[in-house]
Amino acid sequence: MMMMWDGGMFLYMIFWVLIVGLIIYAVISLIMNAFGKRNDRPEGKGEDAALQILKERLARGEISEEEFEQKYKLL
Repeated sequence: MMMMWDGGMFLYMIFWVLIVGLIIYAVISLIMNAFGKRNDRPEGKGEDAALQILKERLARGEISEEEFEQKYKLL
């Protein structure tokens, strides 16, 4: 005679499938957050981000002060 086939064993099976699914989801979420797309650019959009990039390029010496002024006026 089989015990717990009146629905109890089936509920335990569903419970453990859900638990394992949640664990897998949590692990994948942690991995995606840890190794996901990293954006070194400023968070702002449009003019603010462009100005920030322009200032960074000037600070690194990629552009001269004259180039900075020209590009700043365009923004």
